[in-house]
Amino acid sequence: MSLLHERVVARFETYFGHAPSVTAYAPGRVEVLGNHTDYNEGFVLSAAIDMGTAFAVSQAEDTSCRLYAADFSEESRFAIGRPERTDDMPWSNYVRGIVHGLRAHGAMERGFHAVFAGDIPRGAGLSSSAALEMSSALALAALYGMEIPARLELAKIGQRAEHEFAGVKCGLLDQVTSLFGQEGSLVHTDFRTLDVAPVTLGDGYALLMCNTHAQHALNDSAYNERRELCEAAAAALAKLADHPVTHLRDIDWETFGKLRGSIDPLAAQRAAHVIGENTRVRKGVALLRGGRVKEFGQLMYESHESSRTNFENSCAELDFVVDTARAIPAVLGARLSGGGFGGSAVLLLPADAAETTAGKIAMAYKERFGAECGTSVLRPSAGARVLEGSA
Repeated sequence: MSLLHERVVARFETYFGHAPSVTAYAPGRVEVLGNHTDYNEGFVLSAAIDMGTAFAVSQAEDTSCRLYAADFSEESRFAIGRPERTDDMPWSNYVRGIVHGLRAHGAMERGFHAVFAGDIPRGAGLSSSAALEMSSALALAALYGMEIPARLELAKIGQRAEHEFAGVKCGLLDQVTSLFGQEGSLVHTDFRTLDVAPVTLGDGYALLMCNTHAQHALNDSAYNERRELCEAAAAALAKLADHPVTHLRDIDWETFGKLRGSIDPLAAQRAAHVIGENTRVRKGVALLRGGRVKEFGQLMYESHESSRTNFENSCAELDFVVDTARAIPAVLGARLSGGGFGGSAVLLLPADAAETTAGKIAMAYKERFGAECGTSVLRPSAGARVLEGSA
C-alpha cells in the first residue's frame, strides 16, 4: 500500500505540477463464505485484501474536475455540478457517481484535480470498482470538509454509483468489506441489519485467489433467474411456515427440510443453497472464534459443492481448481468466490504453503485447459482510510 501511495502522489505531482491535498486508500475484497446470500438478507464472511486503489486529489480553481487514471493513461473531465454518466471512459462513472452522492452531504463549489491507480489484478473478481469508489469517497469527503456520520453511508453512496452510473445492480458486500476490513480478520455482515463485525482468521493463514479467466453464463438472465427463484421460494415458504417469512434468511435448515417438498422443486433446489450458506456462515463464525480453522475450511468445500449441485453456478474450470486443491494436503478449504459461472476460486491454507500451492494449481490448470490460471496470495487487511491531508 505504501508503494502504491508513493506512486500515485508522484504521478499527481508530475501530472498537475503540485502535491495533492488529500490521498486515500481502499482495498479490494474477497468473498470467503456466503454465496448469493446478500440479496436474500442473509450473512456473508468476506475479507478486505492487501491490494487496492490509492486516490490523490486537490481542489481546482474553477468548477472543472480532471480525473486521471494512471493505470490507463486516460483523463476524464466533467463539471463539479454535473457529474453525469458517460459512455466515454466508463471507468470514470464510479467517481462521477461518488461525486453525485456526496453533493447531498456538503457544498462542492470548486472542482478538483485527481489521480488514482491500483494494484488489483484486472478481471480477478476482487472488486477494484469498490476500491475506487471508497478511496475517492474518503478523499473527496475530506477535501471538501464533509461530516459523514457513519461509514455505512459511504458504502451506500458507492452502491448507488454502481446502480445509477455504472449500471450494475450490486449489493453492499463489496463496499462494506472495503470499508470495514481489519488486519488478520474476516468481515461478518448481516445484510438485514447491516451490522458488521470482525472475525479473526488466525495467525499464519492466507487466502489464495485462483482466477480461471473463464466466463460462461454469468449474465443478467442467469443472475435474475436465480434471484427470482429465491424470491419465489421465500414467498411459497411464507405460506407454509408458522412464523413470518419475507426472505430466505427467515427459514432455518430444519424448517426447510420439513417444507421443501411442498414447493416448486427447482425453487427448492435454489433455496437449499442460500439457506445452507446462511447456516454455514453462522457455523463458520463460531468455528473461527473457537480457533477451529481446519473445520472452517471444510465448510468452504461444502459451500462449493452446494454451488455446483444446488445453485448450479459453478463450471468445469472452477470445479477443477477446487478438486485439485482438495488433493493438496496443505489446502484447508476451497470454493468459488462471487457470482460464479466462471471467474475465481478462493483457497484457505497456511501462509507458508501459499506460493507452492499456487504453482501446483497453475501447472495443473494449464495442463488441463491449455490456459493460464492467475493466482494471487491474499491476506485479510485493514479497510479504507485517508492517508494524509485533511479538509
